[in-house]
Amino acid sequence: MSSNKKYWKSVEELNPKHSSAVETLQQKEFTQEIPVDDFLGDKETLEDSNTTRRDFLKYVGFSTAAASLAACEGPVIKSIPYVVQPEQIIPGVANYYATAIANGYDFASVLIKTREGRPIKVESNSLASANCGINARVQASVLDLYDNQRVVGPQKEGQSISWGELTAEVVQKLEALKQTDKSIVLLTQTFASPSTSKLITDFKQKYANATHVVYDAISESAAADAYQNKYGQRGLVNYDFSKAQTIVSIGADFLGDWQGGGFDSAYAKGRVPKNGKMSHHIQFEANMSLSGANADSRIALKPSQQKAVLAKLYGKLFGTAIGGDLPAHLQKAVDTAASELLKAGSSAVVLTGIQDVNAQNIVLAINEKLKSKAFDTANPIQTRLGNDKAVAKLVSDMNAGTVGAVIMAGVNPAYTLPNASAFMEGLKKTDLSVTFSMKNDETASVSQYVAAAPHYLESWGDLETIKGNYGLMQPTIRPLFDTKQFQDVLLELIGTSTSYHDYIKSYWKTNILKETSWNDALHDGVYMSSSSATIETADAFDASEITSLSAALKTLATTTANGIELTLYPKTGMGDGQQANNPWLQEFPDPLTRTTWDNYLTVSEFDAKELGFYLETSTFFSQNSHDANGGLNGKYANVTVNGATVKVPVIIQPGQARGTMGMSFGYGRSKGLKAEMQTGVNAYPLYSNFDPVQTATVELTEGKHEFACVQLHNTLMGRGDIIKETTLEVFNTKSASDWNPMTMVSLNHVETPVNSPDVDLWDEFDRSIGHHFNLSIDLNSCTGCGACVIACHAENNVPVVGKQEIRRSRDMHWLRIDRYYSSDETFEGDNTTKDNIEGLGSSLSTFGEMEVPSENPQVAFQPIMCQHCNHAPCETVCPVAASSHGRQGQNHMAYNRCVGTRYCANNCPYKVRRFNWFLYNENDEFDYHMNNDLGRMVLNPDVTVRSRGVMEKCSFCIQKTQAVILKAKREGRPVAKGEFNDACACSAACDSGAMRFGDINEEGSPISDLVKDDRAYHLLDHVGTKPNVVYQVKVRNTNKA
Repeated sequence: MSSNKKYWKSVEELNPKHSSAVETLQQKEFTQEIPVDDFLGDKETLEDSNTTRRDFLKYVGFSTAAASLAACEGPVIKSIPYVVQPEQIIPGVANYYATAIANGYDFASVLIKTREGRPIKVESNSLASANCGINARVQASVLDLYDNQRVVGPQKEGQSISWGELTAEVVQKLEALKQTDKSIVLLTQTFASPSTSKLITDFKQKYANATHVVYDAISESAAADAYQNKYGQRGLVNYDFSKAQTIVSIGADFLGDWQGGGFDSAYAKGRVPKNGKMSHHIQFEANMSLSGANADSRIALKPSQQKAVLAKLYGKLFGTAIGGDLPAHLQKAVDTAASELLKAGSSAVVLTGIQDVNAQNIVLAINEKLKSKAFDTANPIQTRLGNDKAVAKLVSDMNAGTVGAVIMAGVNPAYTLPNASAFMEGLKKTDLSVTFSMKNDETASVSQYVAAAPHYLESWGDLETIKGNYGLMQPTIRPLFDTKQFQDVLLELIGTSTSYHDYIKSYWKTNILKETSWNDALHDGVYMSSSSATIETADAFDASEITSLSAALKTLATTTANGIELTLYPKTGMGDGQQANNPWLQEFPDPLTRTTWDNYLTVSEFDAKELGFYLETSTFFSQNSHDANGGLNGKYANVTVNGATVKVPVIIQPGQARGTMGMSFGYGRSKGLKAEMQTGVNAYPLYSNFDPVQTATVELTEGKHEFACVQLHNTLMGRGDIIKETTLEVFNTKSASDWNPMTMVSLNHVETPVNSPDVDLWDEFDRSIGHHFNLSIDLNSCTGCGACVIACHAENNVPVVGKQEIRRSRDMHWLRIDRYYSSDETFEGDNTTKDNIEGLGSSLSTFGEMEVPSENPQVAFQPIMCQHCNHAPCETVCPVAASSHGRQGQNHMAYNRCVGTRYCANNCPYKVRRFNWFLYNENDEFDYHMNNDLGRMVLNPDVTVRSRGVMEKCSFCIQKTQAVILKAKREGRPVAKGEFNDACACSAACDSGAMRFGDINEEGSPISDLVKDDRAYHLLDHVGTKPNVVYQVKVRNTNKA
């Protein structure tokens, strides 16, 4: 019998008279004593003592095998605390560490979930108050740790060398340059790091001819210049949209990456109707953006007109005569916006994305005069401090031969600079070039030395994202490769033997923490103070281009442009392009175009027809806009700006202003990436003078491009029961039965509510006993950012299938965010059009017209995942009972029972089931992270990796709900209130609070209230599936309430 099996560890156990030592060893997991008391006994010892890495990993539950890719053992600081301190380390139980990401583009304090030593998931740190959100890129950043394209050690001219050799040679060259008139330049990302700013200051003291140039690939230099000119320090205004009743944005995608992003959480708070009020959002823009898609009123206009609108708005607000003319509809929009701002007073705020220092100055003046509560100049944002003029001067000086050394960290100018060729020519003229990089990227490949940099999850660091808002970065795994941080090498270059960890700790104790414990700050990952400890390290600010307010208004009001106006922008998933080798982000659908694996030229339908880019609708007899398999097609354009030409595919984007086009950064990478990731077209060569708006020449060229688009039907066509919405006026003045009526079905020719037991096909279970899980999705709060999509990927081992499979509609996303456009100017207009259809002929023609989005449509986002129906149609058709319902409301999938009939997918009205057409792991045909040992380290051991021929779908993260239940059981207690609230990955990742998960049987929980809310409704409830996902009716503020 299996119960009688005996396992032995040593021959000593075979001796019936074995010693007491054997008895002792049988009760111990580790044969050697671990010096726990030595380093956990008191505060001083805890902070200062060392032990071997192996002993430490044993204690904290790290698997030494998981870190076996690292080189030799070394000492480790043992005071890596837990955010939730477990009583003991248990294999199979996740541990969480507070740390931070600061890669130069994304900055956030996060929690890292680890399993047996492997970081596998990024979570939000609820203690962090700074507005640096956990977006899709941050969620995906854990996969970058396991990138097999990483540089594994230091290199010189492409050959491996030791760190000792690199440091010695660099020091020798720097010492020689001290005796010359050539400068030593540190060209870095924005670090937003107090200790790094002090370290760079120390470096400049050691080398008097050293300068520091801060470079942001996608610049906010104009806004930083304006702030510095007005307030005396470099930074950006901090906006709190939760305090704004009226928001007017002119070209600022503040729900995207504008000025660092992270504003969506505060914005969402004001978008949910409370006490009859919600914020009113007016957006002026050329490209359709997330901000425009969420606005109550969106005005499409050219970038040149945006400048005039800003000037006119200032004049209208403060009674100043402004010259120049605007088209009548724009002047009316300006008048309306000004009226709303004046009405809101200090609860109003104005912002702009115009990269012109004088435009930024006008916005500062407007908000000061409005005394805007949402406008915080006392606590500036410090995550975009790059200086365009300093970067341009550096390139010029390099080519002039006056720069002796360039040491780069966190930047890739050979890819991101618009004049990258001039930079590379200048780099050849320097005596020393060093690049700190994780990849052998475009810049590293042309540098003399490549200093292999660690991932942030292997690093120590700190950050101050907003004045007084501090974060700490700590390693969550030992370095996988022979890497060193930029700061550690700087310390060696100035002749200090101190480690960067000790340097941070000393600086914090002296300048930041005061009486607070270092361990407490490290445990929390964040710290709040009233003062800043970051030192200004860059050279003096040049304010020569800043004019008086009156001159700026005159210049902006008379701005004109000829030809196509091209707006360059960062895509939600790709950002500035540094994570281009991340397959999760490559396969992440753009929130608006719903396209993956590509960037493109966005064009209005009007301009597409005028310029020959329009493809006719495919028919039974022809393949034009779509192939027979549904794949979306597009033509190519040659786009020329200041002599630089790129060939780019064209996609028609509803809402794109006539006479304008858009193109995203971050694609077209060629070095340090797998071949599969080398997608899209590099837009940086068009980024002349760091201005995202350029006058371009656009011409049709040959070729047909194949897009990988996950949504091919774009409009709701009057199906108001899918996304229910109303206006704030109706919401406030009428009962819920008017704007959220219960669906009625016919029972014996009598109208009966669909939730009545009388119309059920099955008898009801008593669901009031035990746990019953529901998910609420507020359509007012959901901005479409997609962080939930990546969180779901990471938590549930969702495979990446590649562009060709996506094109065949074989995407594997468990969670999708459907984006709908109105075919009329509003969705309400669509409903009216549908209701007025009479007869078959009218029906055919009208519905055909309703498939085409409006030129400037309303937009709605709707996250869709398995609805976990209590009366699930998938369960009744599965011939092998692989799909079944659980007692706690979850629809289960038994993967080892599934035989792949796909009956369940055919019978699902929500189309949320995904079929594994191939084996996506350990398969060379799908050479992504699951096809190599390093990449598979990110897999969650709690979730099965599915095989070919198996159906899969959202599980409501059953592994996490069960972990909560088992933890409570192990501790001999009932599940605590709120313990389930973050159990679902998508809900935990949602910074805006749109998704709320929990147990509806937990009295007083947020979810139990939300399912009873007047705004609550179920998707396609007339089908009678009784889902456990509930949506909240979308309320639009038309400002008539």
